[in-house]
Amino acid sequence: MAGEVVRGVVVDHALLEYGIEQPQNFKSNPTLSLLRKLRFSDIYTAISYGLPLSDEQANLLQTMAELHSFKCLPLTASSSDIALREIAQAWAHISGIILYLVPNQDGSPKISCTYFSIAPDAEVTSALHKSNRIYMDKLEELPLTICRLNKKAISNDVVTVGYIMKPSREEDFAKRGAFPMCPTPNGLIFLPLTFELPIATQLEEVDVILHKATDEIVSIELNSSSEPSYKIDYTNGMQELQRYIESQNHCFEVDPLNSIYPVLDRLKIQQILLGIEELNAAGSCKVRAPHFLKVNSFDEPDLVQRLHDAELSLPSIVKPQVACGVADAHSMAIVFRVEDFKHLSVPLPAVIQEYVDHSSTLFKFYVLGERVFHAVKKSIPNADILIKSSEKNGSKPLLFDSLKSLPTAPANSEGRDLSLDLGLVNKAAEWLSKMMGLTIFGFDVVIQDGSGDHVIVDVNYLPSFKEVPDDVAVPAFWDAIKNKADSKAVKQ
Repeated sequence: MAGEVVRGVVVDHALLEYGIEQPQNFKSNPTLSLLRKLRFSDIYTAISYGLPLSDEQANLLQTMAELHSFKCLPLTASSSDIALREIAQAWAHISGIILYLVPNQDGSPKISCTYFSIAPDAEVTSALHKSNRIYMDKLEELPLTICRLNKKAISNDVVTVGYIMKPSREEDFAKRGAFPMCPTPNGLIFLPLTFELPIATQLEEVDVILHKATDEIVSIELNSSSEPSYKIDYTNGMQELQRYIESQNHCFEVDPLNSIYPVLDRLKIQQILLGIEELNAAGSCKVRAPHFLKVNSFDEPDLVQRLHDAELSLPSIVKPQVACGVADAHSMAIVFRVEDFKHLSVPLPAVIQEYVDHSSTLFKFYVLGERVFHAVKKSIPNADILIKSSEKNGSKPLLFDSLKSLPTAPANSEGRDLSLDLGLVNKAAEWLSKMMGLTIFGFDVVIQDGSGDHVIVDVNYLPSFKEVPDDVAVPAFWDAIKNKADSKAVKQ
């Protein structure tokens, strides 16, 4: 089987936990989510069942398969040899290893996995004579099994990337082809990590760890002082992952946890961004942070003076200091009158930030290693439009969730041409990467009307970069990870 990787997986319906589920519930089924990872990795995926089967069950399986673009294979299955032959004949066009998973009839472990290699026009009988069998305790072991088989087939000459993030984010990346279990052109294999299995066992196969640790935050406790300080509680699984990384040196994180801590704290980000003005040269537009002020209470008696000292005028935008990982991290407000701070519902401590007029245009930048991409998006309107809109509502603060719905400008109200200095922003991207020690991150830029200042209003870790075409962004994503792995190997 040298040189051949897994190209097909057939799972017996008895291993699927679908019971009497209706089609609308299939998407949230964890077993089907696991099989979708295979399909997104360009692995042929099928649900098999032995005949005879009731019409109701057969229709349910067919609906399930069609909904997820799986194949549905009815097998006569009077013996495993016949089942394997029927699978091989159905997928005679595939060149590679096929896995067939069924409940183990001999007791524990629970799953029997027979695998064999076929090639187009090859003799099926000969291929089946060379079949092998391994066992699993649970279906969650399937990606790990595929990883081991693929590494064995290609003599371990790959970099294995173990990744962990919330399911919806993982699926978004995976369906764009970002997490293939078969080798990428630059030699990466991606392994989805799961807390359903011992982390140590999975990481034995892993060279590089890619995580969205903010998805695993249970709580963040901020220090009430003016200095950024916080205590982060992660899920038990993430804590186990942390302990493993700290106790060994054979695998490493693409971006270590201590490098992503600043993106959790809007105050820390603001303070880091103050240093970016060292990039500015006389006689040209400049890149800068917005003016800002941290507050622990909206009832501070000297708030007006503090706003003045921080060069903040109204309207201003108010954001929680905690930037992500908690439920209300994106609950924000635009405030038009000083007296309206008093009863503001934005979580404390908070950061009051300069509202920059920017013609409703936001530039989203994505840094993938040495590559920088950007996309242009519609944004919040200028202050004069916001003020007119707020006056209709008694000038009350404008409350919104920045992840769900931003206030936007009326059609044709703005949209002036803005001169984006890509060279300057690319320098800013390089500066941020060095200052924060990040490999894959994003930041938002607005161009201030009048001055032309390029103001960085947000920084985030491991963004989706979905606005960049997949055929460009995904290879750059792979290269960023591979280059990080190569540079780490050189240092070691």
